[in-house]
Amino acid sequence: MKNIALITGASSGLGKEFVRQIVQRGAPNEIWVIARRRERLEELVHAFPCTIVPIPLDLTEAASYTLLEERLQKEQPHIEYLVCAAGMGRIGLTEQTSAQDTDRMIELNCRALARVTQACLPYMHAGSKILEIASVAGFHPLPAFNLYAATKAFVLSYTKTLHFECRKKGIHVTAVCPYWVKDTEFIPTASTADNAGFRHFPFAQKTEDVVRRALDASENNVCVCTPGIVPTVDRVLAKTLPHGLMMRGLDIFRRL
Repeated sequence: MKNIALITGASSGLGKEFVRQIVQRGAPNEIWVIARRRERLEELVHAFPCTIVPIPLDLTEAASYTLLEERLQKEQPHIEYLVCAAGMGRIGLTEQTSAQDTDRMIELNCRALARVTQACLPYMHAGSKILEIASVAGFHPLPAFNLYAATKAFVLSYTKTLHFECRKKGIHVTAVCPYWVKDTEFIPTASTADNAGFRHFPFAQKTEDVVRRALDASENNVCVCTPGIVPTVDRVLAKTLPHGLMMRGLDIFRRL
């Protein structure tokens, strides 16, 4: 039985960095990389000294899950790492968010993560690791980022329960909750043309630091990973302050 890592959203950002660091830590036999952009995935084949298997899928399409399930059933791999990093966000007030963006955020951030996880679980065993990419936005409601924060609250709740369910099987499950990550495509693509929403992104983190801390947390079977000082402070404040008060403060902050 071959050992693999399976990473969604692997064509850029956190997903691509997970590929790099998993390789550094001693990659399994193969790394299956999933994203929409075939050409980006094929670039990874020659970028790393291990077997990279590009699987171009659009996870907003229901047929993609059937294709993935059929491939898993055919090859019967042992999944050592599952990283669900596919997702999207759109900064702006709820009324400014298009119906298309609303659907894609829910599809990618919620359904895709849950469906891929369910497809992979039968091929995971004691010592396997699941990393679900959530966000500090999942700790509390967030003005001008409403739907995105709501989808990440789903991811956080889903992952906490999955961590509990998998504890007896020895499968490590971790929700990764970073703050803004600056060296990815997320901030430019999430921002609207008129910059409605957040004007600045202070203390933004680097992908390398987020992924390193996330993998360390996964090794230790930490349920919720806040990779850095800012996300840790945000998590504490979300537990201690009324969310109504936090929303007022964040609404002022985003306009500065």
